[in-house]
Amino acid sequence: MFNQDHPLLMWLNHRALFLREMIRLEGRCNQVSVPSCLKCDSPNPEYKCRDCLGPELYCSTCILSVHVHHPLHRLQKWNSQYFERISLKTLGLRIQLGHTTGQHCPNPRRAFNDDFIIIDTFGIHEVSLDFCGCAITESHMQQLLRMSLFPSTTSDPKTAATFRVLEQYHLLSFESKVSVYEFYHALSRMSDNTGLLLVKDRYESFLRIIREWRHLKMLKRSGRGHDPKGVGATAQGECAVLCPACPHPGKNIPANWKDAPRRWLYGLFLAIDANFRLKRKAVSNDSVDPSLSSGWAYFVEDEAYKGFLDSNLDNTQEVKSTCSSHNAVNMADTKSNRGLAATGLGTVDCARHNMKRPNAVGDLQKGERYINMDYLFLSTLRHSVVDTLNVSYDIACQWHKKLWHRMSAFPVSMHLLPAFKTISFFVPKFHLPAHIEACQTSFSFNFKSGVGRTDGEAPERGWANINPVASSTKEMGPGARRDTLDDYFGDSNWKKVVGLGHTMLRKIKDALPEQQNHHEALDDLEEGLRGEYSAALTQWREQVEAWERDPSKPNPFERKAETVTMASVRLELAKDDQNDIQTGACLALHEDCTPSVLISTGLELEEQQRRMKAGRAILGVHASENQEGKLLQRNNTLQRRIDTWTKLQELYMPSLAALRVSERSVSGGMAAAVPTPEAIKLWLPSQIGRTAPCDTRLQAIEWKLRYAQAHDALRSLRSNLRAQTAILKYKDRNLRGQGANTRARNTLKAVEARLEAAASTYECAHKALVVLAPLLNQTGWHSSLRPLNRADIRSMTDLLWGESEGTRKLSWIWNMRGAAPDEMDKDNTLEDMRIEWCKARARAMRWAEEVELLKEEMRRILQFLEWDAQCWDERGLEGALQDVDDDEREGLIAYAKRQSSLRRRLAASFRTSWTDTLALADTCNYSLVTQEGMDIDID
Repeated sequence: MFNQDHPLLMWLNHRALFLREMIRLEGRCNQVSVPSCLKCDSPNPEYKCRDCLGPELYCSTCILSVHVHHPLHRLQKWNSQYFERISLKTLGLRIQLGHTTGQHCPNPRRAFNDDFIIIDTFGIHEVSLDFCGCAITESHMQQLLRMSLFPSTTSDPKTAATFRVLEQYHLLSFESKVSVYEFYHALSRMSDNTGLLLVKDRYESFLRIIREWRHLKMLKRSGRGHDPKGVGATAQGECAVLCPACPHPGKNIPANWKDAPRRWLYGLFLAIDANFRLKRKAVSNDSVDPSLSSGWAYFVEDEAYKGFLDSNLDNTQEVKSTCSSHNAVNMADTKSNRGLAATGLGTVDCARHNMKRPNAVGDLQKGERYINMDYLFLSTLRHSVVDTLNVSYDIACQWHKKLWHRMSAFPVSMHLLPAFKTISFFVPKFHLPAHIEACQTSFSFNFKSGVGRTDGEAPERGWANINPVASSTKEMGPGARRDTLDDYFGDSNWKKVVGLGHTMLRKIKDALPEQQNHHEALDDLEEGLRGEYSAALTQWREQVEAWERDPSKPNPFERKAETVTMASVRLELAKDDQNDIQTGACLALHEDCTPSVLISTGLELEEQQRRMKAGRAILGVHASENQEGKLLQRNNTLQRRIDTWTKLQELYMPSLAALRVSERSVSGGMAAAVPTPEAIKLWLPSQIGRTAPCDTRLQAIEWKLRYAQAHDALRSLRSNLRAQTAILKYKDRNLRGQGANTRARNTLKAVEARLEAAASTYECAHKALVVLAPLLNQTGWHSSLRPLNRADIRSMTDLLWGESEGTRKLSWIWNMRGAAPDEMDKDNTLEDMRIEWCKARARAMRWAEEVELLKEEMRRILQFLEWDAQCWDERGLEGALQDVDDDEREGLIAYAKRQSSLRRRLAASFRTSWTDTLALADTCNYSLVTQEGMDIDID
């Protein structure tokens, strides 16, 4: 319910007044009783302007004189009953170009056009326009431009758009992603919303003007109009808006940065990603629709890019992923591209500040192939000489392999020298849980030194802003699409530049208390470990520092590999049988079936029973004869295997014959219906319990197998949960259309079925362990194998109801212990303490690094803005020396001074807002121990 003081409820009390006043404006308002022209007092004025402020009426002569400098306003005429539309052209207004009056022009109307179309914010207007024809005048094109009218063509233009409407659409397209088509037709409806008047269609002309306008604004803002060599001398990537917070040697970092003791502060953070929403249909081609600025901003130069791809088609075989469900790798050769010229975009962004880098964007032709992403990565690095790189990619664990080998196929100008580069590879934090456990420690931002609290998810945030333009850009030709997206990326970068004052202030305000809290938490933990764990603490510190220096050393964040599996236990039991045979201690009652084989086979039959039950449930009541036939064959096979096994079982467990007889009598005797194979009770030792005597050796064998079975089931749960997470992310990001989503849903159903089967297997194994444990005096196993609730079956990133990221608890299935029962307690406790200390130390170090990085980035921003201002000062001097007329020279100087002043005012604003917080940050000095060795083997 709204509060009574709510503005909407208060407005409702005045709704009728608003409505009456709106309707009142349909009449002549205050001039009904004594109508006279507002300017000359002549009687019965008939004309008013919809776009001027106020409802005043004028006579025809005065309305024309008032609108000499507003020729695109929309007029209305009182016809004695209501106002109807009338144009200034109808009243005789003509627009004079070249000379605003004809006093000094010998022939002001030598060229005229009574059907000229001007597109403006007030609509689409047909006007009478006169070009100046004197000897000293400019071309028609220049005459239009000097009146802030943008001609649609360079020869004999008949249509133009005002700079005002182009500015309006340009900003509106950035903020609302409105297409040219929608905007133009909105203007058309502003001209006539009844359909009764014929508004000439100039959509194609407006489309062309907008594209040219975007291009010119990019050149103007990047200073290309001030270069004496001309626009043609523009270098690759020169029109990109650079990130002021990133390190740029010669612009914003010290001259001796290579010899600095903390070189990690000058590392470049890159984030690689692909977007499969930004497709392009196979329409037009580069010869029909070329780019106006190929390679001058964010896209790579297309001819060289496609030429390289075409010449290396034989070398594009992808190495299948060894990690979990990386569709970017495994599906690179199967990505559907029917009817598409580009299946998406690949990019390399600034990972900490989410800005597109120069020459870092390119079309993808068939999935996210390495050759495409390698080209973009190496292309953008030509614009940087920083030798410390932190590279984030959601498949970095696979992509970084053989990078140097793949690079050998690229032009020499794109080669990196490994000896002079310190490169670390990471997987973004949100994507990391979908990877296998080894990747979650080796490629984590949380554990590597020198990266602060970077998360690597910058591209994902950028896609949210650009994705709404996919519906319009996918219909464009190749050049128009690249130019348009270049413009959007440039605007996005500029918005982030001007917002850096607030962004950096917020980040450092968040980081300072976290730095203190985690530093104190580490101190508290180490204080508690001193004493019993003092020697271990010293050893842990040496291990983690050795790993930070050399990642090839053992990773201290990893748990020991789980060795308890069904396969390993079966192997152990087979070796025991072999030993018994060799020593003559074998007590097998059947030559083909030892006790271990008996129990192992029983567990296999139990698993087949579960599968049979699931298969019968899926079949339903409307199964085909073929489906029923296959199920019956499986049924008969399982029945025969159970019958054979029970005969062998009674050799080792004679008491079972009496149990089975008793079971049949309870269920109704021999006349009762024969149970289906999946319903037959196998009477394994755990099912007998204490109800009948059972050889403890059989119980011990089942214990070992059940313990391994439980661990196998948990591994299957974790693996399928990772696969489910990866498929859901891939589906949300890349799949559109009913067919693709239906196939994805079927894949998810298969994963869910495997999850259900693994959960059922674990529950059965756990139930057996609960029965067998007191019989065998087994203890300590509960800490690693707990009861499994449905709420426990969730991925590492899933939240329960009411949980948030700051309060969530990880499901126990992700941090369970995997050691054998007899060595579990002491070793696992020590291992848990080591991992917890390593993580606490990493958290404290990352927050301390984050504060240091933010302080350095804030310093770099201020220095970069000053450098940029000086560049504009120099452009102003160059403009003053150019061989141009006085008017153009003044324009060059004025624009350069305005841009220079803007940079300095931004820097002053940032410095003022940061002063107090930076002073506080300087007082929070915590010891920060980091290592320079962040190399990783990429061979």
